[in-house]
Amino acid sequence: MSRPINSILIPTDGSEGALAGAKRAIALASWTGADIHVLSVVAVRSDLESIMDTTDSIYASLEDEAEDAVEAVADMARAHDDALEVTTTVTRGTPFQSIRAYATRREIDVIAMGTKGRDGLDRVLLGSVTENVLRTARTPVLAVPPSTDASNIDDIVFNEFLLPTDGSDGAAVATDWGITLASRLEAMIHTVYAIETGRISQAKAPEELLGALEQRGEDAIEHIREQARDADVSSSGGIATGPAADVILTSASERDVDLIVMGTHGRTGIGQWFLGSVTENVVREADVPVFCVPVSAESP
Repeated sequence: MSRPINSILIPTDGSEGALAGAKRAIALASWTGADIHVLSVVAVRSDLESIMDTTDSIYASLEDEAEDAVEAVADMARAHDDALEVTTTVTRGTPFQSIRAYATRREIDVIAMGTKGRDGLDRVLLGSVTENVLRTARTPVLAVPPSTDASNIDDIVFNEFLLPTDGSDGAAVATDWGITLASRLEAMIHTVYAIETGRISQAKAPEELLGALEQRGEDAIEHIREQARDADVSSSGGIATGPAADVILTSASERDVDLIVMGTHGRTGIGQWFLGSVTENVVREADVPVFCVPVSAESP
């Protein structure tokens, strides 16, 4: 099987949250042999532009800090694995737009970033930046919460994945990525299909609808099992009832997974879930990294 990831972009603002994302990204790059690009964006601010006599010195100071931030991640990567190719860049602009543009221009395969960072006049609030990148990027985004920080990159593992599905095209693209990654990393996948019973109780013929949704769930899970078997990846799966985000978070905790892999868009309608909003809720609440795959992402 071909390598699914050739390049990983790590945006950083030098914060602990950004370093949590960088450590997971470096571990993933080492496992997959991907090149690493480290980017720090100095936000252009209109309030600074009005202070013409101090603008240059302020931006120069911010760019010096940004250089320190990217070099810290680069040094970390090289110390962990001296075979990794690392490129560093500092630029000015609107952070999420600059990140997305860099990823497009350099044909980056995965953007890996923390979900929380610094704020204030001279900092990038990496949390809001991550959300904007998630909503607009055309490549997968590995969103890493600060609670997953590890003191040693060598301790980071990718042994078990949770792969939620709703049977949609968006979930199918995420499944392709999840199984390919699991094969590459020799990981096991667990899949879950959520049925929101609150909506069913308001519908006509709820028992008939529940049966149809359960069958749809079984079909979606079996399809993933077949793909996993073809890729020689161990898998398990099941149906659960409740709000989709709650089901995913509970499943991730019970299975003690290392990574959640899910699409950013899915189904809507009675008994189905809109994977976009669900993904955002999971990213905000998860204690483990979430590998978010947009429908527009090319299959690995």
